[in-house]
Amino acid sequence: MSGARGQANHSLYLARILLAAWQRETEAGELPARLLCQAYLPAARGHLLDAYGWFLLELSGAAELPQHPPRDCGELPAPPPGKAVAGEILEFQQLEKEGWLADLLQPATPLSPGLARTPGNLASAAAESPGPGEVQSWADQLSRLFDRMSDSLDEY
Repeated sequence: MSGARGQANHSLYLARILLAAWQRETEAGELPARLLCQAYLPAARGHLLDAYGWFLLELSGAAELPQHPPRDCGELPAPPPGKAVAGEILEFQQLEKEGWLADLLQPATPLSPGLARTPGNLASAAAESPGPGEVQSWADQLSRLFDRMSDSLDEY
């Protein structure tokens, strides 16, 4: 397993740890859902974005790994002269434009101090923030794509 693929798998694993904790906390019902969203969403999304970026580097065949992974296909280095963009990257470029991957890549909605809060609770979150189920779906879909595309990479 290459360094980029290993980093992608590790980041996906870290996201799954956070998602499991988020789900446990939600089921416990001791804290408001919007507070849990504030606590878990940025970190879980960050790990999923890292996983995606590292996997993009794996697909692009990057010789050297940067300190931080790219956040989308537009941040990938251009392929060497005479080499076409990998079909997997073209597929990801399309997914970045619409659907679940586009949702994952959307910048986090900044929390506004003007949002309604529960008395005695300083937390607030935008109503459209994804919950643990949607973030779990992102992780599952990334994992399925990684598995499918890894199989084709291993054939080369």
